[in-house]
Amino acid sequence: MKQKVLSKARFYPDWSVNYWLDWVNSIETDWPISRRRYYGTEIPVWYCKSCGKPVLPEPGRYYRPWKEEPPFDTCPHCGSKAGFIGEERVFDTWMDSSISPLVYNGYGWNEELFKKLGQSDLRPQGKDIVRTWLHYTLLRTYHTVGEPAFKHIWLSGMGLDANGRPMHKSLGNIIYPWPLLEKYGADAVRLAGASEAHHGSDYRISEMRIAGAFKFLQKLWNVSRFISSFPFPEEANLSPTDIWILGELNKTIEAALNGYKKFDFFDPATSSRHFIWEVFAPHYVEMVKWRAYGQGSEDEARSAWWTLHTALRCILRILAPITPHITDVIWRRIYGGTVHEESLPEPEKNWETDYVKLGDRIMEFNSYVWRIKKERGISFKESISLSIPDELRPFEKDLRALHNIK
Repeated sequence: MKQKVLSKARFYPDWSVNYWLDWVNSIETDWPISRRRYYGTEIPVWYCKSCGKPVLPEPGRYYRPWKEEPPFDTCPHCGSKAGFIGEERVFDTWMDSSISPLVYNGYGWNEELFKKLGQSDLRPQGKDIVRTWLHYTLLRTYHTVGEPAFKHIWLSGMGLDANGRPMHKSLGNIIYPWPLLEKYGADAVRLAGASEAHHGSDYRISEMRIAGAFKFLQKLWNVSRFISSFPFPEEANLSPTDIWILGELNKTIEAALNGYKKFDFFDPATSSRHFIWEVFAPHYVEMVKWRAYGQGSEDEARSAWWTLHTALRCILRILAPITPHITDVIWRRIYGGTVHEESLPEPEKNWETDYVKLGDRIMEFNSYVWRIKKERGISFKESISLSIPDELRPFEKDLRALHNIK
C-alpha cells in the first residue's frame, strides 16, 4: 500500500511525507476498531446463539444491533433459529471517518456520482493527526478501491504562542481568536498566519503580528482609494518608470504562482506585502503622482493610470485567496463584479526588461534624497540641487518631479 500511495499521491510540503512514513514503519500492533462506549457508530453485527459466529445484515441502512431485532431469523452458518445476540460495541472514531472521502463522492449510495468524481483531490489537515485520520483514510480507501484516497495531501504546522510554545490551559497561554477577529477582522488574522512561515512549519501567533497585517491592509485600502480616483484606460504608451514597476510586479506574480502551486500561502502573502509596502506605494506611486494628477502630457497621465490600475488588479487577485473580504470589496467598488471569479495573473514577457535591474538603484536614490532633506531640516516638497546618476537618466522626469530637483 505504501508504494502505491506514494506513486499516485503527493505530499505538501514534500518533506512532510516523513510524518506518515515514520508512523507506518513504527506500527507493531493491530488496529483495535471497536470501542466500549455509550456513543459512536454501532457495529452492525449479530452473533448466533448456537454457533456464536457473526452474521451481517444486508447493506443499505443504519443498524443498532444492541436494540433492534436482526433482519433475519436463520443463521447462515449452522442453520439454527435459536436467535441472535446484538453487538453492543461501537466503532473506533476513525473507522467511519476514514471512509468519508468515499462516502462524500457517492461510493455505496450513488455509483454514477462516484464514477464521475472518483478519487478526491485534496486533503488539508494538521500534522498532529497523520497517524490517525490520514493513515486510516489511506488504509481503508486503498483496501476498498485499490487507490489512494487523495491526489494531494497538504499537511500544516501547528500554531504556537508568541514565545514558540504549544498552547495549553495549564500554561495559560491560549490565544482566543474572537477578540482578535473583532478587533482586526478575519483578513488580518488570515494574512498574519499566511505570512508567518512556509506551509508545513509551526508558526507563532501574536497580536503584534496580526496588528502588523492589519496595518498593511490599511495601506492596501489607501492605495486602492488613491488609484480609484483615476480612470483605467484600455492602453497606454508606457514610460521607463512604468516598465520598471511592471517588471517588479512580474517578480511578485512569479513568486505567488510558485507558492500557490505548492499550496503554500507564504510566498503569495509576503511577496505581495513587500511589493505594495516597500516598492509600489513608497516609490512608484510617489514618482508618478505628478503624471497621474495631469501635470504632464495626456500620454504621461494615461501611462501612469494604466500602470497603477494594472498593478492593483494583479495584487488583488493574488491576495484574494488569503484576504477574501477586503480584496473583493475593493474590486467590486472599482471594477465591478467579484474578484473571486477572476483567474490568478500571469507574468508578462514584455515586462521583462533591463529597467527592473535598476530597481534597487531607484529606491536607494529616493531614500538618499529623502535622508538628505531630513538632515537639512527641509520639507520633502522643497527643491534641492542634486545630480541624477547617469544610469537613472531613463527615470529622470519622474525623479525630478518627486524630489523637486533643480
